[in-house]
Amino acid sequence: MTAGTASTRDMIADRSPAWGAVLPMSLCCMVLVASEFMPVSLLTPIASDLHMTEGQAGQAISVSGIFAVLTSLSISGLTSRWDRRTVLLVLALSLIVSGTVVALAPNYTILMLGRAVLGIAIGGFWSMSAAAVMRLVPEDSVPRALAILQGGTALSSIVAAPLGSFLGGYIGWRGAFFCVVPLAAIALVWLLAKLPSMHSDRRTGSGNVFRLLRRPVVASGMVAITLFFMGQFALFTYLRPFLEMVTHVDVPTLSLILLLLGITGLVGTTFIGSFLTNGMYGVMIAIPLAMAGIAIALIAFGNWLAGTAVLLGAWGLLGTPAPVAWNTWLTRTLPQDAEAGGGLMVAAIQLAITLGATVGGLLFDMSGYQSTFSASAAMLAAAGLMAFMTKLAGSSART
Repeated sequence: MTAGTASTRDMIADRSPAWGAVLPMSLCCMVLVASEFMPVSLLTPIASDLHMTEGQAGQAISVSGIFAVLTSLSISGLTSRWDRRTVLLVLALSLIVSGTVVALAPNYTILMLGRAVLGIAIGGFWSMSAAAVMRLVPEDSVPRALAILQGGTALSSIVAAPLGSFLGGYIGWRGAFFCVVPLAAIALVWLLAKLPSMHSDRRTGSGNVFRLLRRPVVASGMVAITLFFMGQFALFTYLRPFLEMVTHVDVPTLSLILLLLGITGLVGTTFIGSFLTNGMYGVMIAIPLAMAGIAIALIAFGNWLAGTAVLLGAWGLLGTPAPVAWNTWLTRTLPQDAEAGGGLMVAAIQLAITLGATVGGLLFDMSGYQSTFSASAAMLAAAGLMAFMTKLAGSSART
């Protein structure tokens, strides 16, 4: 245990657990995920209203990812002397600013500016959330507190895309985006009331993060994670235009399909733990390979509504719980450096989302969904291969 961790535990021992602060942090997680991925279900109306292509509209996800990466790698050093309460409150306030700017954006440039502010909130909040939870509750309650945070994420992943599609059909895409602003305001006021002061223990730098890449098992694992999320979001970002142009669904049907994808994802998240106990690497290898097969099948059967719905349900069943597998890998591979490894993983995932949405959009605009989905399949297959290489590197490290 480091000196910083020990002093944090001393702080917790001196006061009652701040469970009331964990709940608004979970609400922040929900708003973050809803804000980040709402463009997935609103690409077509955004593109039409702002006079751009679906591929350009997809860059709204890319730009938030870019700023999330930069923030996740730098926020610890930039705010090392700040009270963590202040930092979290500023990040919650930035959610309100972002949602308002996006909802009122008159053009592409202002839309991207609002999404950049969201990226800062995403990178900062996810980088600091685990460390903040460690300061709020006793050590034996940290897993429960983290589960509450992830509960907000899981709920948002189910409702964000279908609800965004549903609301967009009735109150427009601007109204759908503005719906997150009151939720962010509630989270900010709640945090202001419940979040205790959390002064920084010590200065940490990004060097601690990149130092981990010297270990082959970590380097190959991060490559696998990056390829997986690139492949996932190269396809997922452009589901709405695919479903409208190829499967020919209307808005209510689109919402139902996205809801199905979210529900199957929750089911997968619920049951993946039993498979990870003794077969962690098998799960990490099988998931991207199976999703690569789904991407190819969508090209072949995309004009068949029932078949597409089944395939996307399977996509959610496999793709949504995949981060649970990688987080399990992280805790087993870096038990003494889990916090630094978590920061590195946040950066890798956000960079991957950015690259995946960018590549997918460029291919979608140039040669259609077939090339986008084929590229997704190739990246997912490569992720499966790198997960296998990570398994070999892990075995070598133990011998």
